[in-house]
Amino acid sequence: MMQRDSASAMLGMVVEVDEPGRAIVSMTVREDMLNGFAITHGGLVFALADTAFAIACNEDERVTVAAGADITFLKSTRAGQTLTATAVRRVVSGRTGLYDVTVSDETGDPVAEFRGRSIVTNRPQSE
Repeated sequence: MMQRDSASAMLGMVVEVDEPGRAIVSMTVREDMLNGFAITHGGLVFALADTAFAIACNEDERVTVAAGADITFLKSTRAGQTLTATAVRRVVSGRTGLYDVTVSDETGDPVAEFRGRSIVTNRPQSE
């Protein structure tokens, strides 16, 4: 999946851990990732969390996508900082799952908390 993820690659995301039900992805904040207040754009923090979530919930050959997600922003960050998203499976029941993702800065302080809801599709994986 990540080999074809152009958006995550463009944002400079690096997959640190890819295990069934768990993923860690990092990203260094660049100047072009800042909003009008010179802090990291919330949509890019969400994108980092969403990528870790996607890796954690795609643990076999079935295509699993987001059914929904929520994020709470806890701390702002700036250019030059490295953000790390750690996603963990909470529960899978049938075709649906629940995953929590913590986004932290380089000091380990939490930046955001994300909760994703997944659903397994009938869609075949792309070649």
